[in-house]
Amino acid sequence: MADAPKEGRLTRFLDFTQLMDMASESVGGKILFATDDFFAPAENLIKSDSPCFKGHEYTEFGKWMDGWETRRKRIPGHDWCVLRLGIQGVIRGFDVDVSYFTGDYAPRVSIQAANLEEDKLPEIPERGIRTGAAATPEEFEAIAELKSDDWSYLVPMTALKPGNPASGHNYFLVNSQQRWTHIRLNIFPDGGIARLRVFGTGQKDWTATDPKEPADLVAIAFGGVCVGFSNAKFGHPNNIIGVGGAKSMADGWETARRLDRPPILESDENGILLVRGCEWAVFRLAHPGVITRIEIDTKYFEGNAPDSCKVDGCILTTQEEEDVIKQKWILPAHKWKPLLPVTKVCVLSPNQSHLFDSLTLELQDVITHARLTIVPDGGVSRLRLRGFPSSICLLRPREKPMMKFSVGFKANP
Repeated sequence: MADAPKEGRLTRFLDFTQLMDMASESVGGKILFATDDFFAPAENLIKSDSPCFKGHEYTEFGKWMDGWETRRKRIPGHDWCVLRLGIQGVIRGFDVDVSYFTGDYAPRVSIQAANLEEDKLPEIPERGIRTGAAATPEEFEAIAELKSDDWSYLVPMTALKPGNPASGHNYFLVNSQQRWTHIRLNIFPDGGIARLRVFGTGQKDWTATDPKEPADLVAIAFGGVCVGFSNAKFGHPNNIIGVGGAKSMADGWETARRLDRPPILESDENGILLVRGCEWAVFRLAHPGVITRIEIDTKYFEGNAPDSCKVDGCILTTQEEEDVIKQKWILPAHKWKPLLPVTKVCVLSPNQSHLFDSLTLELQDVITHARLTIVPDGGVSRLRLRGFPSSICLLRPREKPMMKFSVGFKANP
């Protein structure tokens, strides 16, 4: 990606900032060690919300800051911290945010990473309340077993730019296909950083998949990703394949209202609105497979849910995907296989799941990509495409399986 993402502008769908923050506390990220937390603890780095500033608030150690801030170093060396990613996988980029640290931000950083086996990790002491503290000899001894000095560099030592007081983003693109589990953030020599965002996609060990239990083949935590969309005015489609349930409308995919809506709306005999337009998002599955259950949730979109939706699937090679991205996903109609027929959204009762028997024989076929289409516009909270990875599916008998659709449309509780 040539251009760094900019605030206040809808970024292109391949911008890494639209991917999941793998280090966030909301997905299980955890600070394991920091050399110093005198003014503000390293745990602030992985808060899920944006940093803020309280002009008149002080602690017994100095100015209250919403980030990680170390004391002014008066001994040899530099400060650093180690964190365990909540979602482990492929890292596409970093955002080192120094918002509000206008006069005391860290001048330079580097970032290292490692892929460590959980059952072979040493026991690291719990950090507890850290403000006003520095790492103890015992903590240094425990973290030394990780040999983080030798971890791979994803970002070499680089000078940071402070930016505006409330917007100090420093973006770093990562060209690595390796799986990572831990991050070491080095600051040179000391100072403050508001947030560290680690953007990427998860990577699941599919060999450990239970062949009897369907998995969510589109989950971003497993490696699913949005590779194209028509509109994302108020929320990126990657949100709907995120971890857990949606927290608000901001945690879903929402489009602008289409300007080609007719002045007076009419519907057909099935109650489907007669409109010409639609919005869509295409996802590359985390693993090719057979989809046996589809879940669509519109929680929080009580007044702006789509009228109807449908889901289709197709098979594409890597080269075919690259070609069709350039063509803005103009794909021959016969390439798409129907997975969920056009389904009316608004007539379904809120706050409960709805099951539909599947009579679609095409569901026995393996797909690599799925397209969610909503009509005419609106918002969706979550999309789950549950099924079986192709390595398992192709070994299963070809008789028609028992399948159901689960489409849950939820309003505010």
